[in-house]
Amino acid sequence: MRILVVEDEHKIAGAIKRGLEQEAYAVDVAYDGDEGLSSALTGEYDVIVLDRMLPGLLDGVDIIKEVRAENIRTPIILLTAKDKVADRVAGLNAGADDYLVKPFAFEELLARIRALLRRPQDVGSNVLSCNDLTMDTSTYEVKRAGRKLTLSQREYALLEYLLRNQNRILSKSNIISHVWDYDADILPNTLEVYIGYLRAKVDRPFRGPELIHTARGFGYKLGADDN
Repeated sequence: MRILVVEDEHKIAGAIKRGLEQEAYAVDVAYDGDEGLSSALTGEYDVIVLDRMLPGLLDGVDIIKEVRAENIRTPIILLTAKDKVADRVAGLNAGADDYLVKPFAFEELLARIRALLRRPQDVGSNVLSCNDLTMDTSTYEVKRAGRKLTLSQREYALLEYLLRNQNRILSKSNIISHVWDYDADILPNTLEVYIGYLRAKVDRPFRGPELIHTARGFGYKLGADDN
């Protein structure tokens, strides 16, 4: 999962980035409104964390309006030091999905991000599934054929992205951009190594159909059918 953080205070931005990376999210940071809008319009993100007050010509509400005008439905959490009802209403009416007042606990921001990530898959359900493979995103429990699987944080993030896009062939660059940072030190075969780790845990021990498939020369797909 890839998250865009738009925050002009470098200390706050750095703390959010570090915390999210420890949870296996890939994170990009923009420090002003112009850079934030450009990233939001041109990048592919699963959530945008956006400060209300930003230097430059655009503030957070302006960015939300521009993003929504382009029919980009990426969930947005608006951060602000303003706690007046009118300010919260302005952000939500512009198209923000949630609102968090500074100072805030990182654990609350993380919980709100997870809640937004659950929405597109199935409102009211935290479970992603494919055939007999299930992932509960609220408890981080992964099972196949009723057997619990133990995954590393990066393996979990990779499997979650494949599950959320099941039956779609995903390019290697697409997967890497959502599961790792752009500036991370990724070796050419890193993705292949992690796909191998997942296959060893998700496919090989079970008699059911193989779920992780290679699209040679392009990328990977998760699905019960290899067609």
